[in-house]
Amino acid sequence: MRRPILFLAIMTLLAGCSSKWGWYVVNPATKSGAINLQFMLGGLKYTVFLSVTAICISVILGLLIALPGLSSRGWLRRASRTYVELVRAVPILVMILWVYYGLPQLSGLTISVFWAGVIALALSDSAFEAEIFRAGIQSIAKGQYEAAHSISLGYIDTMRYVILPQAIRRILPALGNQLVYMLKMSSLVSVIGMPELTRKANELVVSEYRPLEIYTVLVLEYLVLILIVSAGVRWVERRMQTDERN
Repeated sequence: MRRPILFLAIMTLLAGCSSKWGWYVVNPATKSGAINLQFMLGGLKYTVFLSVTAICISVILGLLIALPGLSSRGWLRRASRTYVELVRAVPILVMILWVYYGLPQLSGLTISVFWAGVIALALSDSAFEAEIFRAGIQSIAKGQYEAAHSISLGYIDTMRYVILPQAIRRILPALGNQLVYMLKMSSLVSVIGMPELTRKANELVVSEYRPLEIYTVLVLEYLVLILIVSAGVRWVERRMQTDERN
């Protein structure tokens, strides 16, 4: 008896709310809805380009920070650890605001919105990348180092040809997760005016006054984008595992 009553209550609630919904603002079948969707999708290229540029820089920077952390010299390990702890303690939004508003005053250089976002995201992510690389390199057996030394490979060649290729295979899932994380965190760059997906949605909400419908489309945009990236990362993982077996 209770289930039919609950069902009727839910249907009545939905029927009452449906009259307040305005999905026409994002309906591709109408001219205005198609224009709004095209306007929102215009931020996709900025989101992808910003995230990919930032992740490439953070991976390189993270590796350069991780290697001193594995050194036998104590001061290098302490310097690496200090950098990681300090950067991880700063929220990404605060880092974005500091880079955009504070860094130009310190350096005297004008930084565009795009590069301010790239620098802030790359700095924030580099600390996590450093820890990922450190864990991956430390997971390689010491016998690999000994084998490399036995054929007279130096430190750089040992890392380049022996250690890092194996470590990257092991940390690839973590690197893929960081790319997904970067795609999501790129939405915070909207606060300084970057015309990416979130900024476009915010501007449309101001003009259309339909936050529910517009932000629902925004959620779907990020969902599809991240699912595609996740599928690509899994495909790369399978290819690397196949190459390793062969």
